[in-house]
Amino acid sequence: MNITLDKNDEQLTGLLTVHLTEADYAPTVDKQIKEYTKRAQVKGFRPGMVPVGMVRKMYGKGILAEEINKMLGKAVDSYIKENNIKLLGEPLPVASNVDFDTDKDFDFQFELGLLPDFTLPESLTAELHKVTIDDDTLAQTNEQIARQYGETTNPEVSEAGDYLFGKLKKADEEGDGRTVLLPINKVAADQQVQFIGKKGGDVITFDLQKAFNNDAASISNFSGLSKTEATDATGDYAFNVEKVNRTAAPEFNQELFDKVFGPEAVSSQEEFDAKVRETIQSNYDREAEGALNNSIVEQLVNTVDIKIPTEFFKKWLVRANEGKLTPELVEQHYTDYEKELKWSMIRNKVVEEAGLKVSNDEIVNRTLDKIMGQFNMPNMPDEMRESMRSYADQYLKQENGKNFVNEYEAILAEKVLENLRGKVVVTDKPVTAEEFRTLHS
Repeated sequence: MNITLDKNDEQLTGLLTVHLTEADYAPTVDKQIKEYTKRAQVKGFRPGMVPVGMVRKMYGKGILAEEINKMLGKAVDSYIKENNIKLLGEPLPVASNVDFDTDKDFDFQFELGLLPDFTLPESLTAELHKVTIDDDTLAQTNEQIARQYGETTNPEVSEAGDYLFGKLKKADEEGDGRTVLLPINKVAADQQVQFIGKKGGDVITFDLQKAFNNDAASISNFSGLSKTEATDATGDYAFNVEKVNRTAAPEFNQELFDKVFGPEAVSSQEEFDAKVRETIQSNYDREAEGALNNSIVEQLVNTVDIKIPTEFFKKWLVRANEGKLTPELVEQHYTDYEKELKWSMIRNKVVEEAGLKVSNDEIVNRTLDKIMGQFNMPNMPDEMRESMRSYADQYLKQENGKNFVNEYEAILAEKVLENLRGKVVVTDKPVTAEEFRTLHS
């Protein structure tokens, strides 16, 4: 057996050729044919007494192809490992005209996508948005609480402060449109009149941008459009009213306080407002941390110089997702695929350079924490926690170990980001809640 690799450094590809002679495969094929004679059932012969020549004639070609495929797989894997070749995906077999009836020597070729080495930056800079909870944000949250816990009715005709439930679509668009709940009090003051006095079955045609003061965040919040889509949503829109929703605000008393935060957690409006602020702050802080991590990932993907074997990558995506991806779809979304690949390479390099590992205990403990969280028992006694380990082990083995892999990947991703955060110079940037929502919607 002879294996050669012809590299194209410019394209970051390689052509791996495996040359097999009869001496390479004949002993293994002969052994398999003899083994097959012990199991072969041929009319006129007792089991185990079928002549080797007959078995070779009947099944030899299939056995030869199977054994050569096994030999090729092992040979290619060994060559790649021994030569420390970093691959993108897997080797792609090159179509060849092989005649197992007449040929004795065979050449098989495989296309390789080669991953280049690259250097990670020694330091990074990023901003951490620190949200200040102002009175407007508190008032908006209390309004949401009132709507959630208040009594909702469906009056026949809408008034200021009501919500209109129905379908929204571009005025000249076919179809029913998307289901939305439009808050009249969020509409510009001089535009609200066209939404008041409406009832089920009415159709309101209005300028979407003008109605919401060209505020993409407000449009996005009620319509379900992305911020970019909301910005581009210009011209007249038609709203088909199905019903009017009106919520009578509940009294802010002990009964409501207990419903929101649990029995006797707070006992006055002041304590309630303080708890609401604390909860909002905690949520924004968590979102800000997530946004910072996303910013670090985006910065690395966009700035680290990594050359990709583009044409091979496109071909491999189609082959690896046969029936799900077409060349056209790959072209359409190629930028996203390339970003995912680059982040995967960066992540793997961090793991390698930092020697990051995930132990089985870490995976089990993380799973136990999630289970305890579902039962709302984060501080479960050690004895009870230990008794739940078998339940966690069973969960991790489900779906052929997919749950185990998911937990492993989640922990490793956290460790990678923690390692990267150690290299980041973070600057706190104060923002209002509205500014934060605009930045991250």
